[in-house]
Amino acid sequence: MRAHTKETQEGLTPELALAILKEGNARFVNNIKTHRNLLQQVNETSAGQFPFAAILSCIDSRTSAELIFDQGLGDILSIRIAGNILNDDILGSMELACKIAGSKLIVVLGHTKCGAIEGACNNVTLGNLTSLLNKIKPAINQETFTLVDRNGNNPAFMYNVTVNNVLLTVKKIKEQSSILSEMMESKEIKIIGGLHDIDTGQVVFYE
Repeated sequence: MRAHTKETQEGLTPELALAILKEGNARFVNNIKTHRNLLQQVNETSAGQFPFAAILSCIDSRTSAELIFDQGLGDILSIRIAGNILNDDILGSMELACKIAGSKLIVVLGHTKCGAIEGACNNVTLGNLTSLLNKIKPAINQETFTLVDRNGNNPAFMYNVTVNNVLLTVKKIKEQSSILSEMMESKEIKIIGGLHDIDTGQVVFYE
């Protein structure tokens, strides 16, 4: 499979970009990998890149977006930070991805059994990590179903907080970036959430 060109990128809609990710994840889950000549893709992308999607995911070693979506060099812009939280630099990176690099889709990708979510649920304080985990607290506060055992030892509570964190981040992107919001309104891009199941490898999208 060849790397995307300016023509193939421009020919994609946000819906087609999402379909590519869904198809890639299905291949990953079924252990079917698309054949790619990576050295050829190095050569093809040496003069420029034309990624079709930008994915904000966690730094967790099990959640490499390129692998779980079976994508190659030049296909996606990967933004990674513990807990897939949002800050100004990440928001700026997304604006670069879509307005400058031409990506059609932004995915905020959370995952099950997330250490950052667990740390936030357990009120962990540790150096600079403390301020990062505080950005997850709104997702904890929004979880009102669990009345007891509201901590990282409760899988159901953790799951609900993880989903909340994804959806709140999607909401913040739309609210805090007029550039991306306008592109979404004009249907140039989509901004959606997703959840990667560490046990199965499958990704569920929140469209």
